[in-house]
Amino acid sequence: MPETMTTTSFTLSRVVEAPSERVFAAWTEPKMLKRWWGPPGFTTPTAEVDLRVGGAYKLAMTSPGGETFVVFGKFVIIEAPKKLAYTWAWEEDDGAKGHESLVTVEFNAKGAATEIVLTHERLANEESRDKHIDGWNGCLDHLEQLVAAKEN
Repeated sequence: MPETMTTTSFTLSRVVEAPSERVFAAWTEPKMLKRWWGPPGFTTPTAEVDLRVGGAYKLAMTSPGGETFVVFGKFVIIEAPKKLAYTWAWEEDDGAKGHESLVTVEFNAKGAATEIVLTHERLANEESRDKHIDGWNGCLDHLEQLVAAKEN
């Protein structure tokens, strides 16, 4: 039976009270990523970013129970401070690469604020989509708090 390409995807939109340059930096600078990436209750002990087309990234998040989850991929579009696109794959328990999807993030300047439009596509199934929607909403909540703060 031929393999089929999944079309399961979603788009989230959020306006944050910070300029697009600041929001883009929060998304791409390891020091800032460690402060907001991950759903509520999770920490981010690892954030590695080689910010160039073809460059790799790796993010690890640790649950309140101590379980660590690692996601990694490569940048396919970098248009600072307006757009990022990168592949996205979870590391499996045996260290193998899981299903690869694609994340595209647009940073639309709205005066002193930024509208973030995040599209996550090519997800494996509806269950994966729903889990990623929950995860990204939690991440965006944290990001919104970080970039709105006056000090970093």
